[in-house]
Amino acid sequence: MTDFRDPLDSIKDHPFDEALSQRYLVYALSTITARSLPDLRDGLKPVHRRLLWAMRLLRMEPSGASADVLAINPARNATSYKKCARVVGDVIGKYHPHGDSSVYDAMVRLAQDFSLRMPLVDGQGNFGNIDGDNAAAMRYTEARLTQAAADLMAGLDEGTVDFRPTYNGEDEEPEIFPGLFPNLLANGASGIAVGMATSIPPHNVGELIDAASLLIDAPEADHAALMRVVKGPDFPTGGVLVDSPAIIAEAYATGRGAFRTRARWHKEDGGRGTWVAVVTQIPYQVQKSKLIEQIAALINDKKLPILADVRDESDAEIRIVLEPRARTVDEQVLMDSLFRLTDLENRFSLNLNVLDATRTPRVLGLRAVLVEWLKHQIDVLVRRAQHRLDKIAARLELLDGYIIAYLNLDRVIEIIRTEDEPKAVMMDEFSLTDRQAEAILNMRLRSLRKLEEMELRREHAELIAERDELQKLLESPARQKTRLKKDLAALRKRYAHEERRTLVEEAAPAREIPLEAMIEREPITVILSERGWIRAMSGHRDLAAADTLKFKEGDGPMLAFHAHTTDKLLLAASNGRFFTLGADKLPGGRGFGDPVRLMIDMDNDARITTLMPARADAKLLLASSDGRGFVAAVADILAETRKGKQIVNMRPGAQLAVVHVVADGADSVAVIGENRKLLVFALSELPEMARGSGVQLQRYRDGGLSDAIAFKLAEGLSWRMGGESGRTRTEADVTPWRVARGAAGRMPPVGFPRDNRF
Repeated sequence: MTDFRDPLDSIKDHPFDEALSQRYLVYALSTITARSLPDLRDGLKPVHRRLLWAMRLLRMEPSGASADVLAINPARNATSYKKCARVVGDVIGKYHPHGDSSVYDAMVRLAQDFSLRMPLVDGQGNFGNIDGDNAAAMRYTEARLTQAAADLMAGLDEGTVDFRPTYNGEDEEPEIFPGLFPNLLANGASGIAVGMATSIPPHNVGELIDAASLLIDAPEADHAALMRVVKGPDFPTGGVLVDSPAIIAEAYATGRGAFRTRARWHKEDGGRGTWVAVVTQIPYQVQKSKLIEQIAALINDKKLPILADVRDESDAEIRIVLEPRARTVDEQVLMDSLFRLTDLENRFSLNLNVLDATRTPRVLGLRAVLVEWLKHQIDVLVRRAQHRLDKIAARLELLDGYIIAYLNLDRVIEIIRTEDEPKAVMMDEFSLTDRQAEAILNMRLRSLRKLEEMELRREHAELIAERDELQKLLESPARQKTRLKKDLAALRKRYAHEERRTLVEEAAPAREIPLEAMIEREPITVILSERGWIRAMSGHRDLAAADTLKFKEGDGPMLAFHAHTTDKLLLAASNGRFFTLGADKLPGGRGFGDPVRLMIDMDNDARITTLMPARADAKLLLASSDGRGFVAAVADILAETRKGKQIVNMRPGAQLAVVHVVADGADSVAVIGENRKLLVFALSELPEMARGSGVQLQRYRDGGLSDAIAFKLAEGLSWRMGGESGRTRTEADVTPWRVARGAAGRMPPVGFPRDNRF
């Protein structure tokens, strides 16, 4: 009878936040323990461990096929490279059910000698490069294990670690690798889990083994003693570690910190006083192509004027050539600037967050990591010894049976020939175990010649001696430490050729070099046309000859003045906004120049009021056409952005009319309006402001302000005479025009210019 149940009856009600938190917790734990954090004991994440395990099962040994394989198949050659696609297929099919691209990317990184200090995969083909180019597809590349990987997996067949079922239960995989190679610190690791991350730099294998040996000899050795052995990170790309020993030691003591690394460079003379700086090593995980793009952008944007060119002359070795603008450039100033502005100096963070023996995430210092790793190696040593003892016991059992068979060979043959159940008869007559009797019965006739009593007793004695030594080893922690130190010494000898690549050399932070110091000081003549075209001619030219220069049709000179390439220029717009221009960035004197509006974002309805060199310690008298004004410091006006800075707030209909430098020692202000009324008052009556509309300088019934100037009262008020003589006239006594600020004023002295300009 069909059971018609309502499917909704199987739905259970749960609070949404509880259900969500439970499921997210499972995901978070999986990410932490099975993806992102390395195990302290072998320094591997599951994907890397499964990759190496699959390659081992495919017999991709570093020195070719093993002896037993060659004995079975002599035709097999010594090369053990296999397609990466085959490895990735085995990994995702048997051990790691994730995407093939992620598994292949992990395999590629294990083969990159610029990513790992001691690569675990020996790649053949295109596995990417330091420029950031991707590896070739896995169907094109081949790989095998390296000696470091073999050392990391040494002992897998000796009962040293536990195995667990794979995700589908069809195979087994090791929970951890037992090898003596200190992979966690030797190659480092990085990863981001849920709520935590890890970042471990690579280190020198020799230094790590020396530090471990020191802890074996002196378990009480403190952190300072270890830091005398482990100098710091040893990056595969070399470079220079420039932090102080105190900063490095503090980072390793806590397991958290950051290291400041720089490129390694030297100066090469080019003859006749010329030189170039050559970079031969770059910081870890910096892509060379992007680094060169950064430097080229500085040149194109004129942010580093003392650098003329950058060339990449790299082949197998890195060689980046930096050419200065002139031979007089100081090389240290150039490199300090590049260290500040590019990835020629960067920081690598240290976060020693790892999974310990209980699969618990912990942030450990250097000493704690080495101590825990040594505990694991002692455990591996004990398990290997116990496994060997079990093997010896099994072999001794067989040898005892073989000796009995040899001593009673004729009787054994007779039993085998005449008895229906020879096994039971032999066990009863010679007191043999089931295993011994089975081994004797399974012997081939050709093996009888090997049953020589002396040979059997020699092997028996050797195994007894080995068993006694192993039992002593298991019973004595001191012997275990001695044996481990001996094994570490053998490993140290194998990697003795791996010298430190990263130089440890303390250096101060790169200096912030003022832009002016990077620019070669040269005289120029700045010319601005009425339509806003600007140019800079080399040298200090005759300003009177500016009228004779070529301009576009309908255009003519507006301003011309002398300056230097190191100067900043202030451009004031009629809407009260000020812009800053670098004199070194002005277009050359050939042609008509460039429109200044291409260099700044000036409103279309605004016009240029004035352009002048900026002196940072100077002050300006600013006034609008409606008679309001104030004093402003040039330092508050300078702005390096294209949008400039709004300084004078204009009222409707008003425009910026006056921008004059307040002369040193000036104590008075003279203002004249379009109504030709002159007014003089004390400079102290004007406020000094960074921005605003100011105060009323002069009162008008009609019209507005024409001009204003700050001067010394004791020297009188001067103005230019008309004509080509260039003479000036001075009114020594201005008492008739001295009134309070904001008055209407009175007619100026006889002879004052008709254009109402001082």
